[in-house]
Amino acid sequence: MKEWITGRNPVYECLRANRRNYFRLLIGESVNKTSRVQEIFNIAKERGIRAESAARKDLEKIHRNNQGIALETSAYPYSDIDSIFQKSKKSKEPFFLLILDQIQDPQNFGTLIRSAELFGVHGIVMPSRRAAGITPAVVNASSGASEHMLITQGNLAQASALIKEKNGWVIGLDMEKSSVPLGEVDWRGNLALIVGSEGTGLRRLVRESCDIIAHIPMSGTLDSLNAAVAGSIAIYTAAAQRNT
Repeated sequence: MKEWITGRNPVYECLRANRRNYFRLLIGESVNKTSRVQEIFNIAKERGIRAESAARKDLEKIHRNNQGIALETSAYPYSDIDSIFQKSKKSKEPFFLLILDQIQDPQNFGTLIRSAELFGVHGIVMPSRRAAGITPAVVNASSGASEHMLITQGNLAQASALIKEKNGWVIGLDMEKSSVPLGEVDWRGNLALIVGSEGTGLRRLVRESCDIIAHIPMSGTLDSLNAAVAGSIAIYTAAAQRNT
């Protein structure tokens, strides 16, 4: 299966990660040769990909917001959970996983992937059904961070059980104020953070698999946060403590 990745940062990161097969690289006829575009040319040349000049109308047929560049690739290469644990072991760090419980909005999914990649999450676990896959829209929303992140699809309850077998804690994020405030959680050691879906939060069985349920204390008039914002705050909070 082939797909088109568009946008300068997503295309650049896709080429830089070198985890897919590449078929065609289209560059708009009137595109300014910025430093990022030149970097794309250089990596493409290293990968043996010839850049083709393309008319604006042809690029817009692929995607309206293409920034004058499009890369045809193979489908996203999902990983397996053992590879995530191996990545942690190789880096000599306690493992840090992000589990996403039915996140369906590509923008939210992409934002969470980007936050995870920036703040040292070793890999992401997501269900194989009723969730956004790694589509070109998600690659774009993550600004290409998805290309560097190990992401696996599977049963979340089984993933939680495996994490506990490896002496890890499973921490669910919820807005219930009866739960533990985010700042009072010990984020050191092996752990997984679970972020629930935009509409319903954590499903019952997923919630029951958690060792701790944590919430983000708020003082404003609104009573909730966007899933991507809440998840990103929790990821940063964990990373800040783990890096101290």
